[in-house]
Amino acid sequence: MKKTVIATASFALVAAVGLTGCSGSSGGGASSGPVTITYSNFISNGGNEKNLDKIVKAFEKDNPNITVKVTTSAYADYFTKLQTDLAAGTESDVFDVDAGSFANIQAAGSLAALDGVDAAKYRTSVLDSYKVDGKQYALPTSFSNVVLFYNKDLFDKAGVATPTADWTWADEKAAAEKLTDKKAGVWGDYQPISYNEYYKAMAQAGGSFLAKDGKKSDIDSDAGKAAADWIAGKSGTVMPTAADGAGTPDFDTNLFKAGKLAMWHTGIWMIGLVGDLPFNWDIAVEPGDTQKASATFSNAAVVSANSKNKAAAQKWAEYLSSSQEMVQVRLDAGWELPATSDDAALKPYLEKTPPANRQAVFDSLKHIAIAPQLGANGQQIQDAVNNALGEIAAGRAKTDTAIPALATQVDGLIK
Repeated sequence: MKKTVIATASFALVAAVGLTGCSGSSGGGASSGPVTITYSNFISNGGNEKNLDKIVKAFEKDNPNITVKVTTSAYADYFTKLQTDLAAGTESDVFDVDAGSFANIQAAGSLAALDGVDAAKYRTSVLDSYKVDGKQYALPTSFSNVVLFYNKDLFDKAGVATPTADWTWADEKAAAEKLTDKKAGVWGDYQPISYNEYYKAMAQAGGSFLAKDGKKSDIDSDAGKAAADWIAGKSGTVMPTAADGAGTPDFDTNLFKAGKLAMWHTGIWMIGLVGDLPFNWDIAVEPGDTQKASATFSNAAVVSANSKNKAAAQKWAEYLSSSQEMVQVRLDAGWELPATSDDAALKPYLEKTPPANRQAVFDSLKHIAIAPQLGANGQQIQDAVNNALGEIAAGRAKTDTAIPALATQVDGLIK
């Protein structure tokens, strides 16, 4: 799921493409007779194809007049193929999008508005991420988010109170300073110095990466400077530097697993990879500054505006995103988390340990930071942010000059 936001730039071109032709659906109209709908996805690629097939078969059993024809592509290829299909009007009746691609696809008029959705079945904040002008255009099929991992034994050894959902940046900083023991090779904190962390930190500081009109950034602001100081300012004080290896593949993972890292900002996808360790560890909702804001990434199912079988297509999208069968298959397989509001269905997940406080995963959804829609130059913008933060962290630039310069650079790239 950490790949979720990278598709934004691929779809800037889609907004300029008219709807030419009809969907690749077979069968015509919303008749009561047998209907075949097509579904293109990336969510099952790489090992969950059989799990998706279980959901399809359960749906077809409950809806004997609807057949679902599935096409699966690797994430790396999926959006290029989708862009081609949208331009030609040959897209599937139902297809996958993610949080990074949704806005541009919707703005192009490619998606059907969904009527009669039972919003009570979904986590509100995730569902609302796919709402435009009060209309629902996509249904979230899964999500992941970033939380604060921590080594409980290190906290106990240092006599420092463990993180709570009420913690602020100030609380985290104070704890990190007490927990850092450079002589012993123990660091108090680790947060990637990256664009993804920066836009989230801006939200936590009460700001927004983009101005309300979306035509320029709001980086050169108090929130923008506070976010830069918060992330880059940790380097070399409570967090290892690039010279120490920070930013290299698996460095933070290995540091945490070695018992040498007290706090770690990372995604819930790491829970399974970390697993049982020779020390006690847990997770908490990430601290905020003026407010909470958790980075949440999600995938969703949409219905093509060109579909000739919109009613059947929406029925499949709803089943894929909210049915009990889907929830059970995902939880049994460890296949990302469903955005269901059914706490009873999630009980098996919440009862698994470690970590003990899995509830933090869902508490983090109460206040989320949605990835900005950056347009055609999205990757260049992210690279510019990464470079600027890296210069500040290395001590080669000062926030007061680097952030205004970054804002000018980003504004020139926004289209």
